[in-house]
Amino acid sequence: MDILEVGAHPFLGEAGALKVRFGVYLPDITFAKGYEVLVRVIHKADQFTPEIPPQDYCLNCRDEHPYDLWETTVELAPHADLPSHFGKPGIYLYRYQLRRHSRVVTLWFTDPFARETGVGELAAFRTPDTEAPFAWSDAEFKVPALDDLVVYELQVDEFNDDFAGVIEQLDYLEGLGVNCLELMPITSVRHEFDWGYGPLHFWAPEERYGGRQAFKQLVDACHARSIAVILDSVYEHVEDNFPYARVYRDSGEPNPIIGPFGEGAFGTQIDFAQAFAREYFLECNRYWLREYHVDGFRYDYVPGMYDGPLGQGYAKLVYDTYNDSLGDPQLAARFKDPAGFSRIIQCAEHLPDPRGILRQTFSNCAWQNELMNKVEEMAAHRYVDDRFAHLLDTRLIGYPHTRDAGGVAMPVAPFQYFETHDHSRLIARYGLLPPLGGQGDIQYGDRRNFFKLQPFAIALYTCQGIPMLWQGQELAENYTLPGGGNLRISFRRDIRWEYFYDEPGRALVRLYRILAKLRRRHPALRSRDSYYFNEHSRPADGVIAYLRQSPAQAAVVCLNFSDSPREIWLPFPRGGIYREQIDAAAPDPAYDIQVAAAGDFHKVVIPANYGRIYLIEQ
Repeated sequence: MDILEVGAHPFLGEAGALKVRFGVYLPDITFAKGYEVLVRVIHKADQFTPEIPPQDYCLNCRDEHPYDLWETTVELAPHADLPSHFGKPGIYLYRYQLRRHSRVVTLWFTDPFARETGVGELAAFRTPDTEAPFAWSDAEFKVPALDDLVVYELQVDEFNDDFAGVIEQLDYLEGLGVNCLELMPITSVRHEFDWGYGPLHFWAPEERYGGRQAFKQLVDACHARSIAVILDSVYEHVEDNFPYARVYRDSGEPNPIIGPFGEGAFGTQIDFAQAFAREYFLECNRYWLREYHVDGFRYDYVPGMYDGPLGQGYAKLVYDTYNDSLGDPQLAARFKDPAGFSRIIQCAEHLPDPRGILRQTFSNCAWQNELMNKVEEMAAHRYVDDRFAHLLDTRLIGYPHTRDAGGVAMPVAPFQYFETHDHSRLIARYGLLPPLGGQGDIQYGDRRNFFKLQPFAIALYTCQGIPMLWQGQELAENYTLPGGGNLRISFRRDIRWEYFYDEPGRALVRLYRILAKLRRRHPALRSRDSYYFNEHSRPADGVIAYLRQSPAQAAVVCLNFSDSPREIWLPFPRGGIYREQIDAAAPDPAYDIQVAAAGDFHKVVIPANYGRIYLIEQ
């Protein structure tokens, strides 16, 4: 597969003539079988002018090509008798038609390799003189180490409208300690608004968000701040009108991507047993890494494409992508760790077995819902138990810390979170407001309970693993999510930035910002060394405590989930002065604990629905 053969590639020919080369792979669909393929092209400025027709061009089939390449090169000559924009600089829209023996088989289908798109199912290209090559400034950027990551999941539309809107909020995100953005699907979809989990295009940033240049500007701006960018990639299934689903459904020819599975749990399922499917998605990864400088991928619904550690599906995709990130000097400069492994972020959403996917594949991180499920249950039933503390220690609950990667130990870790796009807001578990008119099935949690979220936030920034925030949780966003149906994925839930200024939002953002600085500043809070004070904690009273330590630091973390202040007596692990970090903005003896010798017990008083972090430097 050569991606330079496919897609639309405009160029200037002799005497400045505007030309474009089209190419599309259609395995088993050949001229010898009586098929014909044409491309219909129109200037975007003429799209809705009925007097100006699009232009049709026939493609030629290279039957000897292993993937049956259809291609043509045409000149976009101006209309002599119409006042159209055709032949002039700008953006052009196009789509393909499949015929057999002069009869239409598929009326229209978009380009499966489109690098740009229009509205709905239209592919697009722009003439060479309309856009200067993007000037990257991120040559010095290195992907942060895995243990240093703090991830923020966001949906571009809902977060701040478009790619430029995300750039506007990078100062805000930095203040939360974020150094990795996980973007929900950003490729073109059919509908005006959609979360993007029914993919139609795989190679083009959504034009409504600003398109190619705007996305490059976002990645470049993030890299300037040492923030990595990863894409939520949906490779397990496709939208019904995805070209390789639609064309082969219409023609009855053997499908090179869908295969025998047909409909899966979330849509038309990809068959990774087929070489064409494997190459298609590997080349897609390579394109995003090179063309857009992204730093990795969060793979949606991995169970649907995982056929074992030696299989042809998910395991091979992440293995090949990993090796590519080291084998290409352009990529290795961004990804190669001094120890020799690649820091490329490959995060598996394999909820049934996140531990196994980290042990058995070249994923270096994974979504896992265990902590979130526990937090939701604790909030709903108003309790705390030892299991919650155990889930903050990834080593204790069986997660590997490294895996072999060609003779070097590559760190691996799960994401830790208590809110994601797939679930209702945590605050809704503490009580709902009366339904609002005109909001369909959506109900809202009572944000006056924002203080209940504080000990969870402290736990998130002091746990082992990779903390992840879902957009707006730091503002006490409070909507609920339907269990299914279109309202779940097609109803905008824009962040209400006005929450930043009210009492719940101000209080929570203040805490998040303090915790962000603490995790960034203190290695003990990012370490892989924890100890739960199980004999001294009192979950029945809502109080737990644990130790986080590195060779140079020790941090004692105390959490109180109850509605009353609590006391706890703890053995401090080292002698010296322990200073409370959350509320001690300046040195204050009232926040200090003087420990004479290792193992001495001292009393800690924890405010209601809050926590304390006592830290000592060695």
